[in-house]
Amino acid sequence: MQSLIEGYRNFRETYFQTNRAMFDQLAQGQSPKAMVISCCDSRVDPGLIFSAGPGEIFSLRNVANLVPPFSPDDSYHGTSSAIEFAVRGLGVPDLIIMGHSRCGGIRALLGAHEGDFFGPWMRIAQPALERAINLAGEDDPDELRRICERETLKDSLANLRGFPWIRERIRAGTLTLHGWYFDIEAGLLLALDEDTGEFREL
Repeated sequence: MQSLIEGYRNFRETYFQTNRAMFDQLAQGQSPKAMVISCCDSRVDPGLIFSAGPGEIFSLRNVANLVPPFSPDDSYHGTSSAIEFAVRGLGVPDLIIMGHSRCGGIRALLGAHEGDFFGPWMRIAQPALERAINLAGEDDPDELRRICERETLKDSLANLRGFPWIRERIRAGTLTLHGWYFDIEAGLLLALDEDTGEFREL
């Protein structure tokens, strides 16, 4: 905890003071260039990966960068509400789902880990897991996890297209969806080609 406090003090004395005018402007409102839905894994920081400054990315982080199906009801929908705010409220022109290698959420899914909230949440990825097993088998756990990470990303993109106001903006040309995958070991960012289903380095 002390290292976090010291980090804050360093930020306050250096970065904040140097960029005071920017923070004054940010205090008036935000107009981010894109929304990034990424994993809450501590090793994958969108701001760091994209060299983005404050106000540039509307960032949503959850376990395994999942997007649930469109299902408005009286339950709590933290992920869906953040997506709605970014798309309908802020009008972001680009929406990126960024998966990553060595995802702990996917590893736990493969191990059938349950919990009060984690188990039901990860069931969103069950169809991706079933496809990954068909593609990779169960003999190579690393390959199975890698394929499942990427198949989950594809399902989240498909779920986004189930939101009617996202479909409207895609048709109007005011919103573009992207599926990106970050390889932690190699430091590479790969983009999904939805026509072929393949991932290629950006």
